[in-house]
Amino acid sequence: MSSLYRIAFAAALASLPVPQAGAESLAAINPAGEKLYKSACVVCHASGVANAPRLGDKQAWSPFIAQGADALLATVLKGKGAMPPRGGSSADEPTLRAAVEFMMAASR
Repeated sequence: MSSLYRIAFAAALASLPVPQAGAESLAAINPAGEKLYKSACVVCHASGVANAPRLGDKQAWSPFIAQGADALLATVLKGKGAMPPRGGSSADEPTLRAAVEFMMAASR
């Protein structure tokens, strides 16, 4: 995929509404998590590219949520399948954890 196409695709996906969990649960999450989701994770997790669980898909996220945030963060740090380490971002570990927690909360 060309860089220009990836940028256009990411911009289009970022404009889609984010599925909302209860307002209380997402409000308690570090806002850096949603920001990272919208800038990096959205590319695959909005559409399910390469079998990435779609944000808000409770059934797809259920086994991952059952593992807990620490296990998911470890997977994000090392990468899995088509997902590169750190989801292809240069985010620090606290910001990656915030993104994991945001995605978990939005998919419960």
